[in-house]
Order: sequence, then structure tokens, then C-alpha cells
Amino acid sequence: MEGRLFTFLGAIGGHGQEWMILSHYILVIGIIFLVARAATKNLQLVPTGAQNVMEAFVGGVISMGSDTMGEKNARIYMPLIASLALVVFVSNWMGLIPGFESPTANINFTLSLALIVFVYYNYLGIKKNGFINYFKHFAGPMPILAPLMFPIEIISHLSRIVSLSFRLFGSIRGDDMFLMVLLMLVPWIVPLSGFFMLAAFGFLQAFIFAILTYVYIAGSIMMEHEDH
Repeated sequence: MEGRLFTFLGAIGGHGQEWMILSHYILVIGIIFLVARAATKNLQLVPTGAQNVMEAFVGGVISMGSDTMGEKNARIYMPLIASLALVVFVSNWMGLIPGFESPTANINFTLSLALIVFVYYNYLGIKKNGFINYFKHFAGPMPILAPLMFPIEIISHLSRIVSLSFRLFGSIRGDDMFLMVLLMLVPWIVPLSGFFMLAAFGFLQAFIFAILTYVYIAGSIMMEHEDH
């Protein structure tokens, strides 16, 4: 435990990296399951409580995707993107609670999420356009530019993994370190403004992750619109 802050789950299974990621991720999934259960346990025509919150969240995700790929496509891919947004959001906020760590403050976790998005949107692009047509699009509008454009496009797509994972990891890791220093230097009442600021950053990072996922999927399945 040397060099690490105390955590409740770490006290149970040790503060090894694998256990910390797995245990806090399981806790995140448990929280999401309980919220989803509360929202769907007694569905009403006029939503209240947890149902109202979740319906507003789902509507917000669809609205966010409608601007990128149209409402029909936004609804199709909403389950994946809403699930990712919930995981990122709850993971980000978990680090604000003393005694817990944010799974998203670990590069292995954020890299796994980024790889899920990368593999999925490329799979959709190949499935919808065909293998040859999908990668033919990487060659650019003119054959003469293909030797230049194709490597650039490949690097551009691979950089999305780095962008998604390191942006989220760097932001949440920085937030956790800032909060740790703040709590060590000043009493509990003073850092409340810092908590609100970090909570807003946690929400913002979940929003960015979700909107970028929508953009990447739209780019892979709507190539004909992009060309037009």
C-alpha cells in the first residue's frame, strides 16, 4: 500500500493495480444496475424520480447523436453510447468520494474503452460499406493521392485510440491529484468549491467521450454523405 491513498476496496483485497481497477469497475456496474433497476421497476406514463432522470439522460444522448447522424441512427447506437457514457460518468464521480478511486484514472481502463469504440466503429464501417469500399475511402478522392492519403488516414484513425484514452485518463488523474492535494492542505469545508468543479469536469469528460463516439460511428457508416 506504500505510495497509495487508503481505499475501502483496497483494504479488502490489497492496493494492487489489477484489483483496484476490477473492484471499482464492478462497483460502478453495480451502481448503474441499481439506478437502472430503480428507473424501470415501476414505469409510469408521467415519469418521476429515477425514471424521470434516466428518461432525460436517454433523451439527451439521442438528441446529442441526432445532430451528428440523424435521429434514426442516433436511436440505433444509443444503447452502446449511453452505456459507455454512464460507465465513464459514474467512474469519474467515484473518485470524488473519499476512500474510493476512479477507474478512469487508470490508463489501462480508459485504453480498454477506447479500443471498444475503435473496434466497433470500424466493424460497422466494414459491415455497411464492405471491406474494400471502406478502406478505399481512406485513399482519398483521387487515385493519385492514395499513396499519401492512405497512411495519413491510418495514422489518423489509430490516433483516435490515443486521443480517447489519454484525454480521459489525463483529465481524471489530474482531478484526483488536485483533490488529494486540496484535502491535505485545507480543512474539509473549504474544498467544497473544488468538489463542484471536479464534478463538472467529470460530467464534461463523459459528454466528450460520448459525442466523439457518435462522430466516429457516423464517419464510418455515412461515407456517402461525407463524400457528397
